[in-house]
Parts: sequence; structure tokens; C-alpha cells
Amino acid sequence: MSNKPVIVVSNCLGFCNCRYDGQVINDKFVKDLESYVEYITVCPEVDIGLGVPRDSVKLVKVDGKAELYQPGQDRYVTKEMDEYSEKFLSSLDHADGFILKGRSPSCGIKDVKYYQSMVKGASSEKGVGRFAEKVFEKFPFSAIEEEGRLTNLAIREHFLTKLYTNMRFREIKDGKHKDLVDFHTRHKYILMSYSQKELKSMGKIVANHQNKKYEDLYNEYKEHLGSAMEKAPKFTNQLNTLMHVMGYFSDYLSKEEKEYLLKSLDKYRKRKIHLSVPVGILRGYAIKYKQEYILGQYLWEPFPEDMLDISDTGK
Repeated sequence: MSNKPVIVVSNCLGFCNCRYDGQVINDKFVKDLESYVEYITVCPEVDIGLGVPRDSVKLVKVDGKAELYQPGQDRYVTKEMDEYSEKFLSSLDHADGFILKGRSPSCGIKDVKYYQSMVKGASSEKGVGRFAEKVFEKFPFSAIEEEGRLTNLAIREHFLTKLYTNMRFREIKDGKHKDLVDFHTRHKYILMSYSQKELKSMGKIVANHQNKKYEDLYNEYKEHLGSAMEKAPKFTNQLNTLMHVMGYFSDYLSKEEKEYLLKSLDKYRKRKIHLSVPVGILRGYAIKYKQEYILGQYLWEPFPEDMLDISDTGK
């Protein structure tokens, strides 16, 4: 891979003692990624001048509007946060992904406490941090996660697959029609595992029967790529994709080879083995039977294989 993905990461996740209590969180996944990606660090609360250590802030509804409030200073910082978020995010040339601090009133991407009033002991709902909300608005197709959720294997693999797919797509932004054709061709089975419907739509865009300009094709394709990869692929879609791949060389397989492969797929269906096991078997057969088209697929290595860690919290 010729480039590194660009990730905007919360500064408190191993880079700086900038949490409200002056602490830092040494996150293993963030550390492990460091040699594979380009990090851009950010701490919105420090960057708007709240200092370290600082009185904590919280999201609260005031007169029907969401506000970012610092109770210890009896201070609203909503305007400062919104202006900072707009300026910072607009300054980015690109961002393939974001890893943000979970449950933070500024950076949390979900499950952030959102108090319904200023009254002490007021009830709360779950929402999105103020800075994170702007991230979703500005970069709706980026791989966006928080560090706590990335301890889950399925979420982590989806994040990495989306991150590297975004990077490869970004690299052809100023390319030509043939570059989009090649991207679509080599990502066919990744995209099939995410959404057959969107794969079909993207195929029509790439065909370009209306002779559109490359810039228009690229932007249209980007919308569908974002929709396709919005959520992690369904288990049934992944199985269906592997069966499609098997079809390229099933006629060449001996009875024993076919039985071995089908048993592996059945074990995966029963969640007894990781996806990498049947994928590895299929790749071996593709090499043996010289299936060049299949071997060119990013399905085999959607992200660097050294990053594969099948440990899982089970959460």
C-alpha cells in the first residue's frame, strides 16, 4: 500500500495528559496503529481554552436547546466549541477516519449523557458529543469510532476495512475513469459482503453510460460507497460472498478439497472459527488454480494483515 490512512484521534488517548483530571489513557489499539497510520491529534476542550486540569463539562438542554455547560464555572461553552469544531474540521484536507474519546461530552460518538434540565439530579438521555456531532456532519463517510468500542472484534475489523478502503478511494480522487474501474473491480467482493444493492448501483456509475465527467462520477460513487459501508457487513452477506468466490474454481477442486472448504464455511457459519480461516483456504486454492482476477481482490487483505488481532472483549 502506497500511503497511510489519516486518522484524527483524541489527544488524551496516549498522546497528552489533557483529560479534565490531568490524566492520559494509554489505549493499546491506538498505540498499535501508530506505525501504520498518520495521526492528527485533537483535544477540543483544551483547544477552546478550558485548561488542564479543568472543571468537567456536560451536555444539557436549556430552553429547548442543547448546550455545553461547565457547572463549576457556571459557564456555557457551546459557541466556542461550535466555532472551534467548524474551524478545525474545515482545515483538514482529508480524514480517512476518527478515533474519539468515548462518552466525552465533546468527543463521544454515542451514549453521551444528555441532561434534560439544569436541575440537580435531572434525568438524562443518550446522545452525541458536541465536537463529534460536527465530525459526523463534515465527514459522514469517514470511519468514525471511539476507543472503547474498538475492543470489539467485529467493530474493529469494520473500522479498519472502511479506513483503508477510504484511503485507497481518496488516492484516486484526481485520477481517471480507468482508476475508478480498477478500484471497483478490486473491491468487488468487499463491497458485495457489505451491500449487493449498493454494489450494483456503483457498477452502473462505473459503466458511465451517460459519459459524465470524472469528478461527477467520483462524487456520485463516493455517496454510494459511504452508504454501503455505513454499518459492518452482515454475517449472511459474508458467507454469500465466500460462496461466490468459491464458484471461480469449484470445478477444479477435488472431492476432498471441496469437502474441506465446505466444512470450514460451516464452522464459520456456526461461529466456531474466525473469518480469516475460510478466507485463507479460498486464497490458497485461488493461488493453486491461478485465478488471477480473484487474487487481485482486496478481500484477501482489506488492511495490512499484521494489524489482524482476533482478540475480543465479547462486548
